[in-house]
Order: sequence, then C-alpha cells, then structure tokens
Amino acid sequence: MKNPVIAAADPDRLDTWARYHNGLCRGCHATCCTLPVEVRLDDLIRMELVDPFERDEPAKSVAKRLSKAGVIERFNARQEVFTLARGSSGDCLYLDPKTRLCGIYSKRPDTCRNHPHVGPRSGYCAYRPKA
Repeated sequence: MKNPVIAAADPDRLDTWARYHNGLCRGCHATCCTLPVEVRLDDLIRMELVDPFERDEPAKSVAKRLSKAGVIERFNARQEVFTLARGSSGDCLYLDPKTRLCGIYSKRPDTCRNHPHVGPRSGYCAYRPKA
C-alpha cells in the first residue's frame, strides 16, 4: 500500500498538525525539535548538564549557570521549569543539522520522550516531510 501524502504542518498552527502514527518520524524533517522544550531538574541530570549533587542547590542558581552557558533560554522559578535554548536556526541545540537526528537521544528529556502523546495537541505532530 502506498503511503498517503501528508501536507507540511505549520508548527504555530495546531490545526495543520498531522495525526501521529508509528513510522511517521522516519520521513519527517524533525519539526518537533524546533518547538520549545520544557525540562525539569531530573531531565538536566539525565542530560548530564547538572550533577546529581546539585539537586540540593537552589534551582535559580542552576538556571543562572545554565543560562550563562547558553543551554537554557528561560526559567520559571515558581514551577522550577527550564526551557532549553535553541540555535539561530530555531532547532534544538542537540539536533544534528545534517542528519536531523537527536544527538542525545538516549538521554533526551521527558518532554521529547513523550511527544506527541503530550504537548500542545496530544496525538498530533508538526510533521514536515524531509527535503
């Protein structure tokens, strides 16, 4: 059976997102890796950006250090949620620009692990076919 043609989504328009199904990622340009990624301290430890002993440090101190290093772009102190920085292209810092694959796949944050089952439109993704 021939694969159906799926129109390219606009990441900012949820109504253009495609219903997710297994195998969809293989032909995608990794558009999800251009969306803001919110992470928690446990994610940062898994990503080896924060040492486990820093768990006892104030999250605001960790955020300040990571912000200075260019790893995070925002920190919500009330919820202790960090937003990972993106490169000038809008891609996640960990997305390889040539292969469009995650450079830290085995250590990726929970947000990425659970996409597209959680997120702005559960069960859908901002699919764009590879060029």
